[in-house]
Amino acid sequence: MNAGAFNLAQWIASGRLVDLILVFMLIEVFALMVYRARSNRGMALLDIVLALVPGAFLLLALRAALIGLPWFWIALALTAALPSHLLDIARRSQIRS
Repeated sequence: MNAGAFNLAQWIASGRLVDLILVFMLIEVFALMVYRARSNRGMALLDIVLALVPGAFLLLALRAALIGLPWFWIALALTAALPSHLLDIARRSQIRS
């Protein structure tokens, strides 16, 4: 195999795939904000953020594990995912009731 060839395993292990997913999540937030501004329909910004933040924390934990950061960074990201997820659930239950 060519030394300069693209190596998917190395790209994933470097955390670059997680970086790409996080960029797409930011693009999604922006697109949803534009949609709401233009159509006056869709989710409010707070709801968008609360829906995506727990997943972003989980992705950060994955990235930390992939690049070999100390365990406490992984634990910190995982711990932050839980309250943000609970806030999302609480917000959704308020909207529905």
